[in-house]
Amino acid sequence: MVTKPARMYTKISGPAYTRREFMGGVPYPKITTFVQGNQKRDFEIELRLIANESCQVRHVALEAARVSVNRKMLEGSSPDNYYLQIRPYPHQVLREHKMATGAGADRISSGMRAAFGRPVGTAARIKANDIIMVGKTTPDKAIILRNALHKASIKLPTPCHIEIAKGKELAGKLGL
Repeated sequence: MVTKPARMYTKISGPAYTRREFMGGVPYPKITTFVQGNQKRDFEIELRLIANESCQVRHVALEAARVSVNRKMLEGSSPDNYYLQIRPYPHQVLREHKMATGAGADRISSGMRAAFGRPVGTAARIKANDIIMVGKTTPDKAIILRNALHKASIKLPTPCHIEIAKGKELAGKLGL
């Protein structure tokens, strides 16, 4: 079956569905690395990607945003020049009622009978003003990090803004 569009799972509806011990066959999240880069170094500039609205972010969107930032930061530099942390974890299990489609499907389908749905993926519930990503870097890579976080925000289902958490006076000199 083809993956349904993300707009079907973006809105938060109903209570959390996270008790994996009661359900069988929940797929693992695509995102496995939540912290990358240089974790030991104390960087001068810290930027945060913050959600403007409440929503659910699917695990594939978090992974796409992480890969986007990582690719931008590694262009012309090394992993020692930045730090990236993904804050939300996709606990919420997404369900889908798979229906038979095509010719003759009406004879074998049972319609909406017992349409609770099977687990098809996971998502992270994000509230308004929650931090999605934290990026730290040196002053010479700060503009690259800001652009990378902006590109990552495009891959997420909520409008986001970038906030300078550390090094505001230094960032002001750089034109952030």
